[in-house]
Amino acid sequence: MAKLKTNSGAKKRFTLTGSGKIKRKHAYHSHILTKKTKKRKRNLDHFALIEKADVNRVKEMLVL
Repeated sequence: MAKLKTNSGAKKRFTLTGSGKIKRKHAYHSHILTKKTKKRKRNLDHFALIEKADVNRVKEMLVL
């Protein structure tokens, strides 16, 4: 059987933590930033963990 390929879009968007959880970035932090408040932009800057419902789907794309 051939090797499974990692989804290249997922490879760029998700990273693993040391404990094996999957980190993601927040949306809405790339453009049209002038109308967003400093607080809103600051909160979008942090990483978040993906939801439990999406874990299996993302792991499948990352071939974990």
